[in-house]
Amino acid sequence: QVCRGLQTPQVPVWLCSLSGRHGVLFSTDSLLLSDWRRERVFRLYFYSGQREQAKTAPLTIDTHSHHWEQDRREDPSSPGKRRPPIEMAIRTKWADATVSWKGADPFF
Repeated sequence: QVCRGLQTPQVPVWLCSLSGRHGVLFSTDSLLLSDWRRERVFRLYFYSGQREQAKTAPLTIDTHSHHWEQDRREDPSSPGKRRPPIEMAIRTKWADATVSWKGADPFF
């Protein structure tokens, strides 16, 4: 039998399987579950437990970014525009969101 707290988490948690590897994407903001206004700009954290990840990666998600704010010098089909799998997974929930890694190189 599953504990009641696991059936209804207090904070948003997603288990991810990306490129054959598993990780957890979560937020510490419990209001993100119930208040749509919190989905404007918010933080998510990603942890995979892999050797290349020493600590939880903080990601800033902006769901109201605009396509014209992106770098226009790059062709969208060029290899430089390819996104890490974790960003693509986030975009399954927030389609046009931009994901900021706070200057760190995306490792996953």
